[in-house]
Amino acid sequence: MTTITLVRGDITRQSADAVVNAANSSLLGGGGVDGAIHRRGGPAILEECRALRASRYGKGLPTGQAVATTAGALDARWVIHTVGPVWSATEDRSELLASCYRESLKIADELGARTVAFPAVSTGVYRWPMDDAARIAVAAVRDTATAVDEVRFVLFDERAYEAFAAQLD
Repeated sequence: MTTITLVRGDITRQSADAVVNAANSSLLGGGGVDGAIHRRGGPAILEECRALRASRYGKGLPTGQAVATTAGALDARWVIHTVGPVWSATEDRSELLASCYRESLKIADELGARTVAFPAVSTGVYRWPMDDAARIAVAAVRDTATAVDEVRFVLFDERAYEAFAAQLD
């Protein structure tokens, strides 16, 4: 049985087997969570991401998919990079957002990770509404069969924390 916990804070300061990065498809760093993970984790993460781009993901990592690298200097063994969808008022992309969580847990299982720290994928520059993102994230984790013992949602501010807490009630 997977335990879901909520933490308000900085995902780059979490101690977990795997930390999930809300990456962009280039895998080469960016803003928000992605930039913070690359900065704190150091050059080893970028080095492995460049190798992935040179081999399997020449056109980038597709939206909704996930791939793992070293965690570099983070207090984790791995970073699982997943590309969330950009929110759209005219197209339902919720299945792609749910896929980010399912695919990240699949990778975590392949790695043998027991604790996984997730950010609120797509809620930053991709502008997914927080309440809806929380609903999708919690449902996806609850509905995914996994050997992960603890899924920890690491939420940057009080508004995000409250949105996720409402989904756990």
